[in-house]
Amino acid sequence: MMMELSIDQTRAMLVAMCDAIIDNVDLLTKADQAIGDGDHGVGMRRGFKAAKQAVEAAEPGSVGDLFKAGGSAIIATSGGASGVIFGLFLRAPAKQLPGQTLDAAGYASWLAAAATQIQARGNAKPGDKTMVDALVPAAEAAQPAVGAGLLAVAQASAAGAHKGKDDTVEMIASFGKAKALGERAKGHPDPGALSTTILLDAARDYVKGQS
Repeated sequence: MMMELSIDQTRAMLVAMCDAIIDNVDLLTKADQAIGDGDHGVGMRRGFKAAKQAVEAAEPGSVGDLFKAGGSAIIATSGGASGVIFGLFLRAPAKQLPGQTLDAAGYASWLAAAATQIQARGNAKPGDKTMVDALVPAAEAAQPAVGAGLLAVAQASAAGAHKGKDDTVEMIASFGKAKALGERAKGHPDPGALSTTILLDAARDYVKGQS
């Protein structure tokens, strides 16, 4: 059982997450066309391309520095509310991860910090049909799995995110263009929640590949 990732392995995990968003731009665009402006995929691709470059070029003193580099690049380039939110998704654990490795507890603390900071920044809460509906269940699922190791945490959090994303299908949105659609927003997953599952699936798959 692999218990932790080195700085270089964490860098590779973050790059894999960025690549997953870049590769799924069409899926995210179609999801946003259903209930939004249709620009979510393009904005996410722009932000995560910048994040990939920043992570690859970073000379980190800690694992947290890598997360900070990627998150800051997204905020600087992605634009809009999604840019800030997904920038925080990566940047949130910068101070919680001061060491040279990412272990199960660190992974769980990343998601907990991201859930806390994103809710505070955007004022979204579970049930509002946003990425929070995937992130909060992911964070909640991660903590009980810490004792079983890093892969267990990555698997549990990805599963939690998928459950939350699926739950958004029947929700009425409280933010963005989808809010104006009212009942018509039902039947479609939130694009931000979908993005969250893509990111956590990629992280899980990378950790699994190292185990």
